[in-house]
Amino acid sequence: MIRPANTGDITSVQAVVQSAYQPYVERLGREPAPMTVDYEDLLTTTDHIEVLVDGGVLVGVIVLVPMPDHLLIENVAISPTAQGRGFGRRLLEHAERRATDLGHRQVRLYTNALMTENLALYARFGYAETGRRREDGFDRVYMAKELEGPPDRGGDDPTARRSDPS
Repeated sequence: MIRPANTGDITSVQAVVQSAYQPYVERLGREPAPMTVDYEDLLTTTDHIEVLVDGGVLVGVIVLVPMPDHLLIENVAISPTAQGRGFGRRLLEHAERRATDLGHRQVRLYTNALMTENLALYARFGYAETGRRREDGFDRVYMAKELEGPPDRGGDDPTARRSDPS
């Protein structure tokens, strides 16, 4: 089940994010950006965090940020003990449905260039690279997926691909 996160989820959200990104700390030489987010603050100031619960256990987290012309996946994380069971795909498909519900025809995300597994995974799920740049001390790869659906309600040209998630 995918549902909005609540304050009782904070400890589990943080644990999932920390465990999911821990393998990348050595490769990046520092904690990846999602590990440094104050999820309690994010939850109390926005409605952007959703969680995937399986058998009563919180196993996945997705942070979705509605933008004027697309939906931005700010973070998606699956507990290492639950990886390989299709939960990541379920969260990405959820994001696509949410984007369509908002009237958008594009979902965007970014990942670290050194997270090559993520780049391959997103490409398999239909995301195409739209740009690369150094931001906040990280080398980021920006990706987008075009969706079927109604015309975009955003103010920009819905066929344009931009690498800027803002």
